[in-house]
Amino acid sequence: MTPSPPAGVPGPNLTVKQQRAASRAKKLDEYRRQQQRAVRNRRIGIVAGIVGAVAVVALVVVSVVVTPRPASYSAGGEGKSIAGVSTFTNTAGHVETPVTYAQTPPAGGEHHPMWLNCGVYDRAVPNENAVHALEHGAIWVTYEPSLSDDELKTLTSTLPSTYVVLSPYEGLPSPIVLSGWNVQLRVDKASDPRIPQFFEENWKSLTVPEPGALCTGALDAPGKVA
Repeated sequence: MTPSPPAGVPGPNLTVKQQRAASRAKKLDEYRRQQQRAVRNRRIGIVAGIVGAVAVVALVVVSVVVTPRPASYSAGGEGKSIAGVSTFTNTAGHVETPVTYAQTPPAGGEHHPMWLNCGVYDRAVPNENAVHALEHGAIWVTYEPSLSDDELKTLTSTLPSTYVVLSPYEGLPSPIVLSGWNVQLRVDKASDPRIPQFFEENWKSLTVPEPGALCTGALDAPGKVA
């Protein structure tokens, strides 16, 4: 007895018409399976895309909520008096030799022709370049290298996004010192309310020798992290 051919496979005893019908049925069955796979793959892709989009949105939301925003201050001041702020009379001039400054850290005076790019540094920066940044209206925030991480985090939260230099400094007269051109404030704690007051009064001051000059595009000292 001759065995029957597998389903969908034209047998040798079938007529030409029957063989063609069986071939069409096989092709139609394969086409349907391909369509089902395509639909399933599209569904998987859509679900994966939705999950990915939700993850991206969640990441953005978390970064906005968790990441602290820079503090905001108005450029220039109104001449308000802030307790503890010292003022000086330093001259300005460009030199390419080391300078002995009257204040620690410097709050003005002769300085290098190339200014220090504003930003956050985890190493001490050159005095002469930092003073040139002060000449452009930046505030130089210095702290003792032994300052705790919590204090440094609090201090960083008071800083604007630009026209500020943050760096450690050996031999400070207080744990934290803020210096602008010919002005300086010493504080013991990063939470001192006079810190934002000092920025509001002296940040991007119009009384510096070169108001409005750039605080970027010059020297990135070693240790710049932001």
